[in-house]
Amino acid sequence: MASAAAFAAEPAAPDFNRDIRPILAENCFACHGQDAAKRQADLRLDVRDAAVAARAIVPGEPGASGLLERIHSTDPEVVMPTPASNRRLSAEQKEILGRWIAAGAPYAEHWAFVAPRRPPVPQPSAPPAGWPANPIDAFVLDGLGGTGLAPSPEADRATLIRRLHADMIGLPPTPEEVAAFVADPDPSAYERLVDRLLASPHYGERMALPWLDAARYADSNGFQQDGDTWQWLWRDWVVKALNDDLPFDRFTIEQLAGDLLDSATVDQRIASGFNRNHLLNGEGGAIAEEQRFNNLFDRVDTTATTWLGLTMACAQCHDHKYDPLTQTDYYRLLDAFNRVPETGAPQYFSARIRVAPPVVEVPSAENTAAIADYEKRIAAADEAARPIVEAAFAGWKAGVLAGGAEGRGLPEALVKRLGKPEGERSAEDKQAIESDLRRHFDDTVKRSVVGAQPAVKQADDLRGELAAYRADRIPRVMVMSDERPRQTRLLSRGDYLSPEGEALSFAPPAFLPPLPAGVPANRLGLATWLFLPEQPLTARVHVNRIWQHFFGIGLVKTAEDFGVQGEFPRHRDLLDWLAVEFRDGGWSQKRIHRLIVTSATYRQASRVTPAHLALDPENRLLARAGRFRMPAPILRDQALAAAGLLDRRVGGAPVYPYQPDGIWESLAITKERDFTYPLSQGADLYRRSLYTFWRRTVSPANMFDVANRQTCRVRGAVTSTPLHALTTLNDPTWVEAARALAARAWGAAGDAEGRIGRAVALVVGRQPTAADLAILTRMHRRQRELYAADPAAAAALVSVGASPRDPALDAVEHAALAAVCLAILNLDEALSRQ
Repeated sequence: MASAAAFAAEPAAPDFNRDIRPILAENCFACHGQDAAKRQADLRLDVRDAAVAARAIVPGEPGASGLLERIHSTDPEVVMPTPASNRRLSAEQKEILGRWIAAGAPYAEHWAFVAPRRPPVPQPSAPPAGWPANPIDAFVLDGLGGTGLAPSPEADRATLIRRLHADMIGLPPTPEEVAAFVADPDPSAYERLVDRLLASPHYGERMALPWLDAARYADSNGFQQDGDTWQWLWRDWVVKALNDDLPFDRFTIEQLAGDLLDSATVDQRIASGFNRNHLLNGEGGAIAEEQRFNNLFDRVDTTATTWLGLTMACAQCHDHKYDPLTQTDYYRLLDAFNRVPETGAPQYFSARIRVAPPVVEVPSAENTAAIADYEKRIAAADEAARPIVEAAFAGWKAGVLAGGAEGRGLPEALVKRLGKPEGERSAEDKQAIESDLRRHFDDTVKRSVVGAQPAVKQADDLRGELAAYRADRIPRVMVMSDERPRQTRLLSRGDYLSPEGEALSFAPPAFLPPLPAGVPANRLGLATWLFLPEQPLTARVHVNRIWQHFFGIGLVKTAEDFGVQGEFPRHRDLLDWLAVEFRDGGWSQKRIHRLIVTSATYRQASRVTPAHLALDPENRLLARAGRFRMPAPILRDQALAAAGLLDRRVGGAPVYPYQPDGIWESLAITKERDFTYPLSQGADLYRRSLYTFWRRTVSPANMFDVANRQTCRVRGAVTSTPLHALTTLNDPTWVEAARALAARAWGAAGDAEGRIGRAVALVVGRQPTAADLAILTRMHRRQRELYAADPAAAAALVSVGASPRDPALDAVEHAALAAVCLAILNLDEALSRQ
């Protein structure tokens, strides 16, 4: 709840959604809410009529209201919340509740459950120069009124281009791009830069990262076997869809129900892999049906969190304690996903690959060529072996026909036909006898008779190699299908062995708009329902996460929870205006991104003043731009790009960059497969972090503060521990980037100062100040002295990594400059999006 010190004074009558509901939801609803099974004293405080009937609330009469009597009591047997709950109301909260009851105790429907309407854009009376650049700024200015804060000045152009590059494509601008932008006198230079970045193929890569976190995307199944999958085909679909600005409604429909579209294309079926990105448990002790229900629960939770911002997992075992979600609502939604022809366990394809049908096979050109080559070689080997095989077959067949079928292990149908006198056999019998004899010989007899013959063995070996190649190398992306509908019933306490009540069919949660007539009651209907004009959540939830991407925190901080325990938005009108603008603008994400980054709000400097710290430390009022550490995958990409090592290819199979030795050894507890880390070679070592192989059981060790990719995550966490600095100072990726950056800077100037200046420009997009240069050149001198005294250490430093080193560079000089470059890569300015 906003404090009086931070924001404008509270109005005389508190607002229920902003001021009262958060207090009741946090302290009262668990025992006095909609969950009848847990309700105490048969008292509901979430429904006004019930609270008034029980005289817990007497509108206009604080002294007669039992609620106020209880919260002010000093008797531990009377006071609420109870001491055992470990909850306690502050004096300010008690005073607000009293004023609310005195004002008549008005209730209101939860703000997020009412469809957004476009609010009027405020008209600021005396805005600062350059404000408002678009309606976003008008709402922000309106929110700043009376707070004692004013907008910050616009950031300098060098900061703006670096900020845009970090947010839009996740790669740093070159010094030449920075210089050209800074010197460009065209007033539209900024907008042209925005449009260029929106059109970049790397835009989709940057914007895909948070979506992969929400989709719990990984390249393996998890659990002990942790078999590898081919879900990277879905990841590539996401990148392409974002680059193409596929409208968000279509982006959603294809991921939730692409397989159900008329004449669904391969790409649309791949898109439906969103809900096959979950964990798969193939361990020996796992019960397949239990795991299938775990998958269903995961799909419900992921879908509800991603599109609705609802914590539906709370209704799996009982009615939700805070939101108007019943257990029946949960299982009606689950029914949409309870139609997949799956067992709950992955299928063995090879020691490496374990995926669960249904799948779509997507052979590459390389696969097709390899299979054609195998088939050509098999045909040649068969031709060479044909005389041997045919002679063996003829001899074996003659023996069968002469000696009878008994005792030869022949199929029963074949034995029956052979038992007929030859004169009574029909033409069909004779044809079947010939084909069945041949099939039985090839399948069960040939190997024992002529399998050791070199020509025959070569053909059989090639067939085995082809089968193994198909199993291990043909991409098979897991997708959705409704080919096996099952009966869905409510599960008592969420136990898959305890279904109860009548069969349930898909329907949206009852408190939200109903499914329109004519819309199918399946996943396609669910996806369509999400984008109804009267749908209150979808647009709000997504534009909030877009805002979170650009400012580090959403307009609603609890991006995963828009329910009654979620945060009330300080800038609610701005959120609703953006939601309607997103919806009415054709659900274009690029359009909303452009609107945000061209606002004066986004273009502010991020410098934090004492007034900011005192009045708005979290920047919820938006009187400055956000400043935060870039995500670890982006930091790695930035380091590789500055060093000139980054491979910018878009899409493709996962790669295996540097990781600690034996990082997967803990998984090798059986001999089912080899868990030796398959370190990539060549350019694959330097691909973007998006393409790093993500093992669910052991995520990449050099990526901190990232989602575990086992469950849906829509709000990141930024922590600060020594492990982060130890990574960026010691990880081979960073050390190699530093020595490559040093070599790159070496050729740019003939002296240390010039080389250091070039390295600074490559990393942070500006020239060093005199103070910067003094510090860095002093460091360079010291490092040179240290390495001159220890040439072996210098040689070791400049040998880190697989990228080739120019032997013409003096090892001591190179090491000294590399040490300085490593420090530059670790500057706060280098690690932060400013």
